[in-house]
Amino acid sequence: MGGDLPFSQRPVIILGAGIIGCATARQLLLNGFRVILVAEYLPGDQNIFYASAWAGAAWHAAGGISPENQYFQAVTHRHLLMMAQEEPESGICIVDSREYLEQAPTPNSSLWGKTVVSKFRDLSPDEYPPNFSCGWAYDSLVTDPTRHMPYLGKKITSLGGHFIRKRVESLQELYTMFPESSIFINASGLGSKTLVDVQDDKCFPERGQNVFYRTESCQRMYFRNGKEYTYVIPRPLSKGVVLGGSKQRDNVSPEVDMDIARDEIARAHRLAPDIVPETPKDDDLGYIIGIRPSREGGFRLESEQLGDRLLLSAYGFGGGGYAFSYGVADALTKIVEKAERDNVIAQAGP
Repeated sequence: MGGDLPFSQRPVIILGAGIIGCATARQLLLNGFRVILVAEYLPGDQNIFYASAWAGAAWHAAGGISPENQYFQAVTHRHLLMMAQEEPESGICIVDSREYLEQAPTPNSSLWGKTVVSKFRDLSPDEYPPNFSCGWAYDSLVTDPTRHMPYLGKKITSLGGHFIRKRVESLQELYTMFPESSIFINASGLGSKTLVDVQDDKCFPERGQNVFYRTESCQRMYFRNGKEYTYVIPRPLSKGVVLGGSKQRDNVSPEVDMDIARDEIARAHRLAPDIVPETPKDDDLGYIIGIRPSREGGFRLESEQLGDRLLLSAYGFGGGGYAFSYGVADALTKIVEKAERDNVIAQAGP
């Protein structure tokens, strides 16, 4: 396998060009590896099954996750912050955030995020509505997917990466296409449910529908944690805010559900009446639909040796793709580097 091509020069093949696949490609390319991405949907596409184009894409510490997954989010924050500060074309902005909790935080809450974000402070009772138990303020990061995915596409190409638009039905099809390659990364999201040699039945489509409200008041993010989970995510570069959220398992309808939209507007108004009026003008409203690649039990991130090939799996991130993206990309890159190291040591021999 690989012919006369040295191990480190064999292209790493990534199946899937959503935020996970593209973030990984960028990291591998920056570290000197060659990369080819094969995908049905590419950066800039607007198909509802290309979830990365529609995501809320706010960095928000998740509650109820393992310390390792917390670290993935922390690494992602580090990368996003650098892009926000150094690469304005990346579509990432630093925003003031407010998080309100209906009940006091549990031991495994999102409070761990204060070790990562800047300007964290507890809100005093007069700073949040009376129906909440407590609240926090901090600086967070929001990514505008309409800018970030095209930015990633250009970045990958400029670093020497290649995109191939193709729907494949199996990983074996990829192996046949690239017999010289040794490392393959399955970042196909929902595709892992139907790939012939994966067929992960834990994967399922989860429909998200948000409202985009055009407004100049788009510098502060709001989160409501509790029974009425709600967010108002600013899009400073697109002059508006994203109102959400909603989850509908196994629903893939492209039609706007106005009942959901009205409910999201009402919830957002209750959460942030200074930004979202009770009845916004129709001309100021747009609707966003995306099918999240979710997975029972959480995402899959693992590696397996298949003969001479190394297969890495990274899919099933649901609504958390952006929050985990660059941390997962970093972890995958480290696995690729270890494979390279092991190969060098094995070739050197005693």
